[in-house]
Amino acid sequence: MDADVIIIGAGLSGLACALRLQQAGLRPQIIEAAERPGGRIATDKREGFRLDRGFQVLQTWYPRAREMLDYDELDLRPFYPGALVRVDDRFHRVSDIWRQPARLPEMLRSPIGTTADKLRLLKLRRRALSGDLQDLYTRPETTALKRLRELGFSERMIERFFKPFFAGVFFEPELNVSSRTFEFVFRAFALGDTALPAHGMEQIPLQLAARLVPETIHYGLRADRILPRQVILEDGTRLQGRAVVVATDGEQAGRLLGVESRPTRGTTCLHFAAPQAPFEGPYLALNGTGSGPVNSVLCPSNLSADYAPPNESLVTVNVFGAEHNPDALETAIRKQLVGWFGAVVQRWRRLAVYRLPNALPAQTPPVTPLSGPLRLQEGLWVCGEHAAPPSIHWALASGCDTGAALAATLRADGRGARNASTAR
Repeated sequence: MDADVIIIGAGLSGLACALRLQQAGLRPQIIEAAERPGGRIATDKREGFRLDRGFQVLQTWYPRAREMLDYDELDLRPFYPGALVRVDDRFHRVSDIWRQPARLPEMLRSPIGTTADKLRLLKLRRRALSGDLQDLYTRPETTALKRLRELGFSERMIERFFKPFFAGVFFEPELNVSSRTFEFVFRAFALGDTALPAHGMEQIPLQLAARLVPETIHYGLRADRILPRQVILEDGTRLQGRAVVVATDGEQAGRLLGVESRPTRGTTCLHFAAPQAPFEGPYLALNGTGSGPVNSVLCPSNLSADYAPPNESLVTVNVFGAEHNPDALETAIRKQLVGWFGAVVQRWRRLAVYRLPNALPAQTPPVTPLSGPLRLQEGLWVCGEHAAPPSIHWALASGCDTGAALAATLRADGRGARNASTAR
């Protein structure tokens, strides 16, 4: 394998790093244990349905996503800016009134929180949008739950909206996540759309991979250990380059680097085929009742018909944790959703269950910003979730910045070698 740089992992960060190196005229090679690019971002095809592995969405505001991705080619389909929240035996629509000002009277009447809570949203929005990202990630830090209480939000608003909505983002039901991360995500929701590519989330890594020189990515190869400027594969094959970049998930990065990996949060995602969607429109439906296993329900085929075959709908249900027995969980979910949508739920056909124990790194305080490329020693670099906060934005930023810094380092080393040769 002829390469300037060996990159371990074809997730978003590894792909972004390879693209930056390629743009600099270098020859990166990626080794990937799976048979596809994307890491955690994947879409399976089953019975004419497109099944994303877990609750995955793209926030269109992300600066590095706007820089690196072709949104038109992805054919993004946005969710409604808000959600349907189940409270008091019915659904109530919660809207971003800065983007949907006509919904203000409806929001004021909603039982999701008090009128004062809805005014406090303005204060939270102003806080989340102020300053740049470096400023946001260096503010005094607490947990998201404590920050919401400091801002004066009622327990009713926290239990009925913030917990089901944002806990579903972080897979942390008690919002024991960094207030910095919470404000970053709130900023993303406020400034852009939450969207799905029309043909599934896998289109994001596939788009990046398609820009690489053919045969840059080598699938089905797992790194066993790292030596200076070398990678030893599980079968004993030795790969060598001028540098090695570890761009795997946190668990694998910890194994290869001999360091402790960050704890993770788990989730379980169930996909059902339905004769028709349980609700119309591009909504995310949230459980604000405080009971039952369901956290959220969405119908990807409401956003894009390509998620389901003709005359059928795809219904996706997300719950916290990955330790559930799938059959027992399905029974409990159906029982709860019959109360929401009626007996038609019993006609839904289970397509797949994804139990994802390492769905997302835990984001408990402290969470620090991406401070620059992480160079552990000469010839060894790290990017991705081991080096940066988890999100599509930070994965791309970490990969891009590492690729740019590594390219500059290799160019400088090359000039130094040539100068030394000339001097002799």
